[in-house]
Amino acid sequence: MVGTAGAGKSMLTSKVFDYYTRHGAFVGILNLDPGVENLPYTCDVDVRDYVDIITIMRQYDLGPNGSLIMANDLIASKVNELQNEIDNVNPDYLIVDTPGQIELFAYRASGPFLLESLHAEQKITLFLQDGSLITTPTNFVSIALLATSVKLRLGLSQLNILTKKDLIEDKIKDVLKWTTNMSSLEDALAKQDDGESYTLAVNLLRSLNLGGFAQGLIPVSNTTGDGLINLHTALSRILNLGEEIED
Repeated sequence: MVGTAGAGKSMLTSKVFDYYTRHGAFVGILNLDPGVENLPYTCDVDVRDYVDIITIMRQYDLGPNGSLIMANDLIASKVNELQNEIDNVNPDYLIVDTPGQIELFAYRASGPFLLESLHAEQKITLFLQDGSLITTPTNFVSIALLATSVKLRLGLSQLNILTKKDLIEDKIKDVLKWTTNMSSLEDALAKQDDGESYTLAVNLLRSLNLGGFAQGLIPVSNTTGDGLINLHTALSRILNLGEEIED
């Protein structure tokens, strides 16, 4: 689970866990956020057992941001211990909940190193696009650029998830249209921006479109669970070659 702060990574982790568990799969959860205080699920493996933010702040006289950076780098040195714990749990699926600040995980060397080092038959990134942020065309293109950047950085198959669909019911039709109709998005950009901003956004959009950035945005509600069936179907196509978990 990767995405901007507040996109709903931990909540969606709990929803996906519940969904797969109800359908007979054995699911484990790895929390990679050393700074989180409360989680809506029970961790099977938790980096907070290895790295303590408060101790780092005191020992190295760092502020919250500096200590989080150091903590995330220190986690990489614990990859063998984390793997041993995962092996002891031995789940059918392991959900990895990443730090709230995307830059701490995706863009520092420790994040990709951890993902590469953890053993799994297959791996996939779920990039969460915050529904409350992408209802304007400029924000939509900006988040699409970020999603593409994360895919390039992590080097994994990626599904793009639109979270908080229940909060944008009046706008979700337009957002989904933008994912399949570039001309409609360009028209929306023209109405919102002009001059240099419009030119930049359109050029980015056309470059991203060549890379297939908008293939299958999957709307999900972290509150109601609506859309989880579609998410599961998309995951199954990649992870299980289309085989469904048992009903």
